Amino acid sequence: MSDRAVTESLLNDNRGTGSRPTDRPARDALKRSVGRHGIWSVGLRSEDPARRGELAEAAAELEQLGYGAVWLGGNSAARHALPLLEATSTLTVGTSIQSIWQYGAAESAAGFAEAEAAHPGRFVLGLGVSHAKYADQYRRPYSALVAYLDELDEAGVPSDRRLLAALGPKTLDLTRDRAAGSIPYLVTPEHTARAREILGEAPLLAPELKVILETDPGRARTLARDCLAMYLALPNYTNNFLRHGFAEDDLLDGGSDRLIDAVFAWGDEAAIRRRIDSFVAAGADHVALQVVDGDAREALPREAWRRIGSLLA
Repeated sequence: MSDRAVTESLLNDNRGTGSRPTDRPARDALKRSVGRHGIWSVGLRSEDPARRGELAEAAAELEQLGYGAVWLGGNSAARHALPLLEATSTLTVGTSIQSIWQYGAAESAAGFAEAEAAHPGRFVLGLGVSHAKYADQYRRPYSALVAYLDELDEAGVPSDRRLLAALGPKTLDLTRDRAAGSIPYLVTPEHTARAREILGEAPLLAPELKVILETDPGRARTLARDCLAMYLALPNYTNNFLRHGFAEDDLLDGGSDRLIDAVFAWGDEAAIRRRIDSFVAAGADHVALQVVDGDAREALPREAWRRIGSLLA
């Protein structure tokens, strides 16, 4: 039987069963596949066929450097993962995140089935509710997410192969019961500790962390504020900061030093390693590292990925 036939058979067998909590062995297998560290990048997602070779080469190098996973930043989909999966043999590729407003559940299920048929076990569907600013139809996001998961269940997408970008307690509860784990964005070790408490031990917890390879405090924090500005206009993130001990004043003028130092890893290599490790100590199974260097988000900071790979080795 072909890989595609096997996958279609699996999806058919699972139809209507995905609402049951994922089992521990499946979650453990996912944790092993993504490893301890991965790369989060908008640049690795492209619609331009001319960039296919460049992206494939970068993905192959990330695999060689020892990263276990690549997370396709922005509103990505399974089709963006395919060139990276084809260029590698063990790398896990996930969307981080795919907006439930832009991609219907049927489209998501079809994309998952295609990726699974071609590269079994190596694609994970990372989903989120995005932000009201970016979705005209944004209404009752939690209820919409629940309904979306119901549709994925009916389409046969296994719950142990989907992840939710969960920030608040209610969505973390949903993650524990209806997904393989959480891929929270723009969070702190304190959020990680609270998320682990809510999720329990079994689900994957893979926070994103921004890394600035800069030792000068002024330069590092300027780069951080330039990056953070767009997020401080999004209530989903600012409300999460307020839930975790920050004050309104921390959100002004591009973010206080306290906020910057909490959500970015910057400094020399030892300081950056300590910051990454602080997320693991707080309960993260995997940390998705995003390089911030002042270049366009679509750039591929390959030298920085090599440096980070070396300090993590």
